[in-house]
Amino acid sequence: MKRKRLALLISGRGSNMAAILAAAGPDYPAEPVLVLSNRADAAGLEVAAARGVATAVVESRAFKGDRTGFEAAMEAELAQHGVEIITLAGFMRVLTPDFVRRWEGRLINIHPSLLPAFPGLDTHARALAAGVRLHGCTVHLVTTGVDEGPILAQAAVPVLPEDTEASLAARVLAEEHKLYPAALYWLAAGRVRVEAGRAIITGVDSARVSLLNPLPRAALLSKQ
Repeated sequence: MKRKRLALLISGRGSNMAAILAAAGPDYPAEPVLVLSNRADAAGLEVAAARGVATAVVESRAFKGDRTGFEAAMEAELAQHGVEIITLAGFMRVLTPDFVRRWEGRLINIHPSLLPAFPGLDTHARALAAGVRLHGCTVHLVTTGVDEGPILAQAAVPVLPEDTEASLAARVLAEEHKLYPAALYWLAAGRVRVEAGRAIITGVDSARVSLLNPLPRAALLSKQ
C-alpha cells in the first residue's frame, strides 16, 4: 500500500493532531510527514517532534494581513515535504478560496458541532443556549464556504442538564479524537467521492457501522 503523504496544520496544542499521529501506524493509508503551525509557540510542535515528525513554522503575524504571501510560504513547506493531503487540526486561520481550490478534495477539517448546525465559533455555548439534546462533531472536506464542505463523518454526544460549556466541550473532544482518524483513513485510502456536493464513502459496510458511535477499527479496515 502506497501511503499518502500527510501534513497536519495546527495553531495550538494539537490534540486532534496527536490522535491522528497515534493512529497512523504502518497499516494506515496516510503517512504524517509534516506538522506545520502558524505560531512558533504552538505546543503541538513539541508533540510532533517527539514522535519523529518533521515540523515547520510559518508565522502568520509576520505577514501583516498578506494572506497570499502567508499561504505561498506554507505551500513552499508543503511542496518541500511532498505533501498530498492536508488535515486542519485546530488551525486558527481562514484559508483563501484560491488555496482551498488548489487542495480541493485533499483538504479535511473537523468542526465541533453537528453541521450544518452551529458553524463558526463558540459552538458549545451556542448549543447550550439553543437547548439541543444532541451535540457533537463533524469531519468534512474543506470548500470555499466556511464549515460548508461535504460531510464525511459525524459523532454525537448527549447534552446533559448539568452541562457547562467546558464539560460539553470535553465530551465532544473525546469523540473528535476517535472520529478524525477514521474519516481521514477513508480519504487517504481513496474511498471518498463527491456527488452533487455530497460525500459518498465506498468500501465500508454502512449497515454495520451506521448506528455505531464511534466507528470501530473493524469498520475502518472492512473491505480493504
